[in-house]
Amino acid sequence: METAFTKLVGVEHPIVQTGMGWVAGPRLVSGAANAGALGILASATMTLDQLRSAVHEVKSRTDAPFGVNLRADAGDADERAQLIIDEGVRVASFALAPSRELIAKLKDAGVVVIPSIGARRHAEKVAAWGADAVIVQGGEGGGHTGDVATTVLLPQVVDAVRIPVIAAGGFSDGRGLVAALSYGAAGIAMGTRFLLTSDSTVPDAVKAEYLKATVRDVTVTTAVDGLPHRMLRSELVASLERAGRTKALAKAVRHAAGFKKLSGLSWAEMIRDGLAMKHGKDLSWSQVLLAANTPMLLKASMVEGRTDLGVMASGQVAGVIEDLPSCAELVTRVMAEAHTVLERLHGLGSPHPDPAHLIPPHPLGTLPPPG
Repeated sequence: METAFTKLVGVEHPIVQTGMGWVAGPRLVSGAANAGALGILASATMTLDQLRSAVHEVKSRTDAPFGVNLRADAGDADERAQLIIDEGVRVASFALAPSRELIAKLKDAGVVVIPSIGARRHAEKVAAWGADAVIVQGGEGGGHTGDVATTVLLPQVVDAVRIPVIAAGGFSDGRGLVAALSYGAAGIAMGTRFLLTSDSTVPDAVKAEYLKATVRDVTVTTAVDGLPHRMLRSELVASLERAGRTKALAKAVRHAAGFKKLSGLSWAEMIRDGLAMKHGKDLSWSQVLLAANTPMLLKASMVEGRTDLGVMASGQVAGVIEDLPSCAELVTRVMAEAHTVLERLHGLGSPHPDPAHLIPPHPLGTLPPPG
């Protein structure tokens, strides 16, 4: 299936595996890439040397194009961009809008720049600055998210920009891909669906928590870092929401100390990063610290399997996912479903369509007539 996105980045299928911190490592990224999707390596939780090593590992596992996700507000963003250029990485993606200068630097070197955005005006801004495409995440998406549903946000952005738009937030199957295409998108991006694959290194106990979750078990809270954050409900999230300012600050300092040791950052650098994540919000000092060390809360669950000590970022779509296919199996399934749906829709335009062919069988068999 060829779209403006597949032609832009050189992948077989219009599917993106998003750059999830502690989740999108070399194994998952190469699995997605070898399946014909665009795998994106998450670098925010890596040092520069770790990122270089991870890029080399992905390249040793696949010859397909892949990307690296960067934090545009990181102090060493320019160095990381140079690493991407030097290593010949095909795509640079961003969770926050990169500067006009950073976009130009990457594009001049032949790197495709794809920021993620959550509002029409942000898409218009990065498009005007030269971004090659955008990933549009609606409120159903996991992690930091907005409050506008994908079905409302996506057509707004498609109408506003003249670059490929990739839809994110609420996608897990071929029906979703066709729906996104019908809105004018050039593909879909999936995070939670790729997290829940056999190629994902997330511990089995954590995957089990996702698989047993219902749609109502995925919540949005500001208690973790002061920003709307979609994740699985857990006792830790509940305790953070109940905690007073003093208790919250103590928790934040403890988590921050762990992240400081892991990352090698100074307290001043961590506070700077926390302030940068405020996005103009009125955050308490405990929230600033939590914003700076949210990666530690994610690491506890995504790497160490401690669901009691960590948070589990999740798209709302976790409530309808029931299995753990490989990346290859997942992508093959999504594309097969998409082609089946497209064929059925094409049949709607034929002179004498066969209703039995157009209407999918009910999962419970033939239903009795009304009344």
